Amino acid sequence: MKHLTAIAVAGFLAATIFPAAAAEITGAGSTFVYPVLAKWADVYQKNTGVRLNYQSIGSGGGIQQITNKTVTFGASDMPLMPADVEKNHFVQFPLVNGAVVPLLNLPGIKPGELTLDGPTIAKVFLGEITKWNDPAIAKLNPGVKLPDTAIAVVHRSEGSGTTFIWTDYLSKVSPEWKQKVGSNTAVEWPVGIGAKGSEGVSNNVAQTIGAFGYVEYAYAMQNNLTYAKMSNAAGKVVAPTAAAFLAAAVSADWAHAQDFRVVITNAPGDTAWPVAGSTFGLMQQTPVDADDSAAALKFFDWGYKNGKKMAADLDYVPMPDSVVALIEKTWKEKIKGAGTSF
Repeated sequence: MKHLTAIAVAGFLAATIFPAAAAEITGAGSTFVYPVLAKWADVYQKNTGVRLNYQSIGSGGGIQQITNKTVTFGASDMPLMPADVEKNHFVQFPLVNGAVVPLLNLPGIKPGELTLDGPTIAKVFLGEITKWNDPAIAKLNPGVKLPDTAIAVVHRSEGSGTTFIWTDYLSKVSPEWKQKVGSNTAVEWPVGIGAKGSEGVSNNVAQTIGAFGYVEYAYAMQNNLTYAKMSNAAGKVVAPTAAAFLAAAVSADWAHAQDFRVVITNAPGDTAWPVAGSTFGLMQQTPVDADDSAAALKFFDWGYKNGKKMAADLDYVPMPDSVVALIEKTWKEKIKGAGTSF
C-alpha cells in the first residue's frame, strides 16, 4: 500500500510540521474523496501557506463531526435528505464525482478480466453465491477458468459513504437486497468480515485468496488491485474508466435537485459505469468561526477551478463550471459571511 502510505504521511506532515501560526482548515469524513483532497491540499498549501487537516474517517464520522461543530466541513458520499439539511442548518454541495469498483483476489485473474453484474454481486453479498466457479459467475465469464475457491466477502466496518453508494446500487438492481438489507452508510451485512476504511478493505482483499470487496477506483489503481468489469443498466459490459465515470456523472440534474441531492448509481446509457457516486461537502449556515469558514470556501473554490486536472488524473470527474456557479451562488445565499470569501 505504498501510495496510500505516502498520502497518509503527507496528511500527517501537513497537520504537524508547518508553523502553528499558519491558517488551517479542518474537515472530516469520506474516504472516497480523500485522494483528491490530499492532492489539492498539498498543492494549495505550497501556493498559499494554508493547510488542510482532513480526517479520513468515513462519511458517518464526517456527518457526526460537522453536526457537533468540531470541524469546518464534513464530507459524505451519502447526500443528506433536505429535511436533515434543514434541521441541522447545513449547506450541502457536491465536491467531485467518482466511482466504486468490485475488488477481488484470484490468482491468475488480471484486472478487468472478470465481468460481474449487479444481481450476481447482490447474491454474493447475501451469502447465496459462495464459490467463484458458481454457475451465475461462470455464465458471465465464458472462457475464463474459474477456481472452486470460497468467496470471502469484505465490507466496510464503519459508517461509510462508499458503502452507501455500493448498497444503493445493489438496492436498485436486486429487489431481494432492497427488502432484506437496503441502503445506508451502515447496514446489517448478511455475510463477510468488516474492515476499517478503504485502506482496510484494500488490505484485506489483497491479503486473502478468494476475497471480494468494494473500494473507490483511485485506491484500486494506486495499489494495483484486481477489479472487475460490470454489466450496466443498459446491459452493456463496461470497464471502470474516466469516460465511463463521466457518462454516469452527466446523468445528474444538479440544477433541479434540492440541496444538490443527486444519486447517480445505475445511471442510464450504454457507456455509463453503474456504481458511480459523488462526495458532498457539508458546512454550517452560521459558522462557529467565520474566518475558518471563509478559508474552507476559498480552498473549495480553488479546487473547483484549479484542481480539475489533478482530480481527473486520479480518475475522478470534476464538477462542471455550470454546477460550480450554482454551488457558489448557494454559498453566498446561505452561508453567513460567504459573500466576500472567494
